[in-house]
Amino acid sequence: MALKIKILSPAGMVYYGEVAHVTFPGQAGSFSVYPLHAPILSTLVKGDIVCYPSAGEVEKITVQSGFVEVKNDHITVCVEQLTEQNHKNHNHG
Repeated sequence: MALKIKILSPAGMVYYGEVAHVTFPGQAGSFSVYPLHAPILSTLVKGDIVCYPSAGEVEKITVQSGFVEVKNDHITVCVEQLTEQNHKNHNHG
């Protein structure tokens, strides 16, 4: 079972794909989301979003701030600003 995730910034799509789980930099500390996670809406702080696909390489996306919504195994992330290293698209569909 996989989670569908999309990460958006004002510049466009940053990451889109399926992951086994993902870790976020939350206001109260980092937290992970796995399949069948309860619905959640949370703010994000400066740190790394780490996507763990079922197969393939782990992707690390460094963000300044944003928010994440998890609902029915779909994750939508909106970030305000990325670090310079993240100005490439990561599509893993």
